[in-house]
Amino acid sequence: MNITALLAQAVPEGRVFGLDSQTLASAGIQLLNAIILAVALTFILYKPVKQFLQNRADKIKGKMDETDSAMEKANQLIAEYENKLKEIDIEGNKIIEDARRKAAEESKAIVEGARMEAQEIKRRTQESINEERRRFKEESRLYIIEVASLMAEKIIAKTIDDETQDKLFEEALAQLEHAPWQG
Repeated sequence: MNITALLAQAVPEGRVFGLDSQTLASAGIQLLNAIILAVALTFILYKPVKQFLQNRADKIKGKMDETDSAMEKANQLIAEYENKLKEIDIEGNKIIEDARRKAAEESKAIVEGARMEAQEIKRRTQESINEERRRFKEESRLYIIEVASLMAEKIIAKTIDDETQDKLFEEALAQLEHAPWQG
C-alpha cells in the first residue's frame, strides 16, 4: 500500500490530520532533538566555523591590504614615471635648444669665416689689380717712350742734316764728359 493510504487510516474521520497526544509527543521529541542537535552542533562546529570564517576574513583583509599596498606602490611608480617623463621632456628640450644654439654659433662662425675669406680674396684681387695697373703703366710708359723716341728719330732724321747731327753729337759728348759719374 502506499503511504498516503496508511496516513489516511490513522487520521480520524473529517480531519486533515489527527492532533492527539501521540502526535504532540512525537512533535515535542522532534523539537527537542532539533534543539539538542542545534546546541551540540553549535558547541562542536561554532568555534571551527567561526575560526574558519575569521581566517577567511583575515585572508581577505590581508589580500585587500596587499592590493591597497600594491595600488599605492603603483600610484607612486606612476607618479615617479610621470616625473621622469617630465624630466626627460625638459632634458630633451634643453638638448634641442643647445643643439639649436650650437648650430647658430657654428653658422655664425662659418659665415664669419666665409666673410673673412671673401675679404682676403678681395684684398688679394685688389693687390693683383694694383700690381697689374702698375706693371701696365710701366710698360705703357716704356712703350710710349719708345714710340716717342722712334717718332722723334724719324722727325729729326727728316729735318736735321748731317752737319747739325754731328754738332748735336759733339754737344752731348761734351756734356757727358763734364757730368760727374756715380758709381
